[in-house]
Amino acid sequence: MARIPLTPPRTLLNRIGAWYSQRTYGKVLDPGLALGHNSRVLLTFVRTERGVARWNALDPGLKHLAVMAAAARINCSWCLDYGHWAADGLGLPLDKIALVPQWREHTEAFTELEQQVMAYAEAVTETEPAVTDELAAALLARLGEAAFVELTAIAALENFRSRINSAFGLTSQGFSAACAVPAPTA
Repeated sequence: MARIPLTPPRTLLNRIGAWYSQRTYGKVLDPGLALGHNSRVLLTFVRTERGVARWNALDPGLKHLAVMAAAARINCSWCLDYGHWAADGLGLPLDKIALVPQWREHTEAFTELEQQVMAYAEAVTETEPAVTDELAAALLARLGEAAFVELTAIAALENFRSRINSAFGLTSQGFSAACAVPAPTA
C-alpha cells in the first residue's frame, strides 16, 4: 500500500500529466501521482526524464540492464515491473530480462560486457558505492568515455527513482503482465 495518497490535488499540471501518462503508457503512473503532491518536484522529475531520454552514447540494451540491475538491488517492485514492460518495448528478450535480479546465478545468459555493466550498476547503487578501479577501467576501455559517463549516470538515476518509489511504498502496477514475463527460474 502506498505511503502517500495516489490522489494528488486536481491542478492543471496534474491533469496534463495524467492525460500524457495515460496516452503514453496506457495508465497513469503511480510515481507521477505520488510526486504530483509537489509540483516543483514533479516538474523537475519530468524535465530530468525528458533529458535522459535523449542520451544516446550507451547501447540501449546495456542501459536497460543497468537500470534493471540497480532496481533489483534496491528491490523496487514498481521499477522491476515497469522495466519488464519497457524491455518488451525495446525488443529485448524477456526471458533474459527476467533473470536480471539473479544474474550472478545465470551468467551463461549474459555476455561478459553485460555482466560488467550489471556489476557496475549494483556497485554504484550500494550505500556506500562499491565501484572498484578495475571494474571502472574495464568498462571505460570497452565503452569509451561518453558511454561510461552515461552508464554511471543512468545507474545513479535509477537508484534515485527506485529509492523514491520504495520509500513511497509503490508496488507493481501490472506492466509486466501486459508483456507476459516468464516466471523466474529457481
